[in-house]
Amino acid sequence: MPTDLAVRAPVRERGATAIADRVVAKISARAAREALGGVPEGGHPPHASVVVHRDAARISISLELGYPSDVGRRCGAVRGRVRSRVEELVGMEVHEVSVHVERLHSARTAPTAGKGRLA
Repeated sequence: MPTDLAVRAPVRERGATAIADRVVAKISARAAREALGGVPEGGHPPHASVVVHRDAARISISLELGYPSDVGRRCGAVRGRVRSRVEELVGMEVHEVSVHVERLHSARTAPTAGKGRLA
């Protein structure tokens, strides 16, 4: 039977759960995809790498964007979404979220169906 003292004890004093870096990376990549509303046609989903040190994360996201788009606004949305989801789901402080745009995809330069040429 729990005592009042056990119920009132701060979370950090009740025990700890270790969250693997790869779990934080998967949550981060999913949050980035949510912020973007999907993956551009012919693109790859966002990829995250994470370094966790003393319950704080530094996250790096690599992604592809559709063109044209407001790159700064989209990267800001990704940073905010990743930070909030990791803090909410994992309970881990996020010190940094860096976003790297690997490629821009344009519907006008997409390969034509079956021809392998640019439109």
